[in-house]
Amino acid sequence: MRPAATIAAMVFFLSAAALRGEPPSHIEGEMAGEVTQTSIILQSRLTAVRVDENGDVPGVCGIARFEIADNRGFDASRFTPWLEAAPESDFIVKARVADLKPATQYYYRLEFGPDRQHIERGPARRFHTHPSADTAARCSFVVVTGMNYHHFHYGVDKRPAYAGPDKHLGYPALVSMLKRNPDFFVGTGDNVYYDAPPKTAAQTAAAMRKKWHEQFVQPRYIDFFAQVPTYWEKDDHDYRYNDCDNTGDKPPSVELGLSTFREQVPITDPADRDAVTYRTHRIGKLVQIWLTENRDYRSPNRSPDGPQKTIWGRRQSDWLQDTLLKSDAVFKILISPTPMIGPDDAYKRDNHCNTGGFRHERDSFFAWAKANGLLEKGFYLVCGDRHWQYHSIDPSGFEEFSTGALVDANARLGVPPGSPRGTDPDAKIRQPYTSREPSGGFLNVVVKADDSGKIATAQFDFFDENGDLLHTVSKARDIR
Repeated sequence: MRPAATIAAMVFFLSAAALRGEPPSHIEGEMAGEVTQTSIILQSRLTAVRVDENGDVPGVCGIARFEIADNRGFDASRFTPWLEAAPESDFIVKARVADLKPATQYYYRLEFGPDRQHIERGPARRFHTHPSADTAARCSFVVVTGMNYHHFHYGVDKRPAYAGPDKHLGYPALVSMLKRNPDFFVGTGDNVYYDAPPKTAAQTAAAMRKKWHEQFVQPRYIDFFAQVPTYWEKDDHDYRYNDCDNTGDKPPSVELGLSTFREQVPITDPADRDAVTYRTHRIGKLVQIWLTENRDYRSPNRSPDGPQKTIWGRRQSDWLQDTLLKSDAVFKILISPTPMIGPDDAYKRDNHCNTGGFRHERDSFFAWAKANGLLEKGFYLVCGDRHWQYHSIDPSGFEEFSTGALVDANARLGVPPGSPRGTDPDAKIRQPYTSREPSGGFLNVVVKADDSGKIATAQFDFFDENGDLLHTVSKARDIR
C-alpha cells in the first residue's frame, strides 16, 4: 500500500503525462466484498496517477488480475483470469473467487498494466473467510450510514465542515473503526450522496461515478478496505435522490441508479447478471445476517398504505420469512437500509415506520415474526438512513439499533417518542438510548460465547467518530 502521505500529496492535480497515455495505476486501492465461508468478490479500478483538477479520478484502459493465497509470501497462490479495464465498466475490474477454506486468513494483490508485457504488482491486501456453521467463533462487525463527502469537506447550513489538519485523509471514523479490528464492514446505504449539494446534483453516469471515485480515493478508505471486507446496501441518496422511489422522470433514471450501484461496489457476482441484491450470510454458529433491498421493488411512496403497498416486494418478503425460519443461528440480525421502528420525522412517507408510508408491511412482518417465535430466538434489527443513533423497542417487543451518520457534519438530533413532530406522538415506543448531541459515528456489533461455551452474547456498541464509546447494549442467549 502507498503511504498515506504519498497519496495525500497526489490527490489534487492531474499530470499531463497521465492524459498522454501514462501506464495505469490504481490509486483507489482494492476492495473485497460479499465474503462467505468459501468465496469472495475482489475489485479494483485502473486509474491515472492523480486526481484531476475537477476532483475526479480518471480511469485508464488496461488489463488486470488478482493473485490470492493463504499466506503472506503468496506461496502456492492462484490467479483469476485476466480482466479488461474498459470505459463501459468505468475501468473497474472485479472477480468472484470460490473454493476457499472456511475460517482462513487470505491475502490478495492486483497485477495490472497496459498489456501483458508491462505488468506491475500492487501491495498485499487481506480478508478472513467466515467460520463454518458449527463453529461458535467470535464475530465482530461495524455498520454505518450517511457517508456525506460534501458535508464533511464543505459543511452544510449551520454544520461546519471538518477542520482537522488530517482532513485530506478522509473520515476519522474509519480510523476508529479499524481500531476495533472488525471482521467485516456493512455500508447500509447513503454511501455517497448524488444530490449533495443540490445545485450540482449528479444526474449523469459520469457525475454519479465521480461521487464514488472521490469517496474511495481518500487514503483512510484505501487503508480500511485493504484490511476489512465489505457488504453494501443502497438507499435513496446513492440510488437517485432524497426519498426517491421508482416513479417519475427526474434524473438520474431508475435504470442508471441500479446499474451504477452494482458497478461501483462488489455486491453481486459479475458473471451473474440476474443476481438479486438481497441476501443472507451465516457467520459461524452464533450469528446470521440478512441484508435487505429497499429500493428496487418498492411501491410509490405516496400511494395509500395497505396490503398491496410494499418496500420489499413479494419475492423478497417470502425469501426473508423462509430463510429466517430455516436459520438455527443463535443471533439473527436483519440489517435494513431504512428504519422499521424509529421514531422518525412525521412528514416523511419513505420507510416502514412513517405514517402513511409502509407501516402495513412492517406490522404484518412483526406479527408474523412474533407468531413464529423470533422474539425468543435472538432476532434484532439494525438500520441505517437516520442521522442519529438510537436503540428503540417497538410495542411488539422487537428492538432496533440505528447506526447514525458516519460524518459529524451529516449528523443531527433525533425525534423522540411522544414528539408531535414524529411518527410516535403517543410515545408507544420505548427508547433506552438516543444521541445526546449531533455526532457522527458507527455501530459495532460483537457476538461471542462465554468461557463455559453455554451462553452467547450480542453486544451493540455505539461509538462516535473519534472512537469514544457512547452507549452499549448486551443481549444473552443459551447456545443450543
